[in-house]
Amino acid sequence: MGSYLVKRLAYSVFVVWGAVTIVFVVVRLIPGDPAQLMVGAEGTRADVEALRHRFGLDQPLAVQYVRYLGQAAGLRFGNSLRLEIPAADAVTQRVPATAVLAGSAMLLGVATSMPLGIVAALHRHSVLDRAVAVVSLIGQSVPNFWLGIMFILIFARGLRWFPSAGTGGLEHLVLPATTLALLLVGVLTRLVRSGLLDVLDEEYVRSAYAKGLPVRRVINRHALPNMLIPVVTVVGLQLGSLLAGAVIVETVFGWAGVGRLLVDAISNRDYPIVQVAVLFITVGFITVNLLVDLSYAYLDPRIRYR
Repeated sequence: MGSYLVKRLAYSVFVVWGAVTIVFVVVRLIPGDPAQLMVGAEGTRADVEALRHRFGLDQPLAVQYVRYLGQAAGLRFGNSLRLEIPAADAVTQRVPATAVLAGSAMLLGVATSMPLGIVAALHRHSVLDRAVAVVSLIGQSVPNFWLGIMFILIFARGLRWFPSAGTGGLEHLVLPATTLALLLVGVLTRLVRSGLLDVLDEEYVRSAYAKGLPVRRVINRHALPNMLIPVVTVVGLQLGSLLAGAVIVETVFGWAGVGRLLVDAISNRDYPIVQVAVLFITVGFITVNLLVDLSYAYLDPRIRYR
């Protein structure tokens, strides 16, 4: 286990380096000068050059890149060009809001898809099974931004059940969390159904039925534990996708998380904020996938890491 963990951490370092390098290059290819945007139309050329020198934007890209890697290695990412506070602090302040949104969407998605998948598997080829298949297909196909806009028009503007935007209590969380969760429901429901159908045909499940055990106990004690690995794998991958997908949903619903901060930073050419936000998403994705891989040995005692 120890050697496996060391190798995975070593690979993760290269992945993080590749991600921050790509972002460093891409954000500087976006048209627009951040110093000119900060000065505005009334600023003089001297004002623009002074700001460029102040933030080191007048140096060659190679020098900026080496300086950025050195700062990142020491967990120092410079100050935001717009907010004039440390970029890491600006992103850290938004992390709890994104964590609440992604965590709520994950819990809602898993709590909904598991029962739907089980019901569909136990009633295969029935009307209920087909209805669940249609719902999961729609949830998997509908774009997040369109679904979020429809939720705002129907439940916020039309019925006035929930606020249309903002960060606050549970009433502000319902619509964005549901928007993110529906994609997960579409993916997981189909996976749980197909995985459970494969397990139900195994001999040990038939033996459990032959012993007269109730259906609930057969499913909970014998079937579900043996089909959790692919489900956990997809949940881990989707959690990483939720962190990335939150960028769109947070923008649509005005949720004050890392995603909305990232969009604003791209619009303002705030390079430090963009780099730190993408680094946060990358590290979160890597961490989740590592935890998922390590959980395999717990879910299936036959798996050993060497």
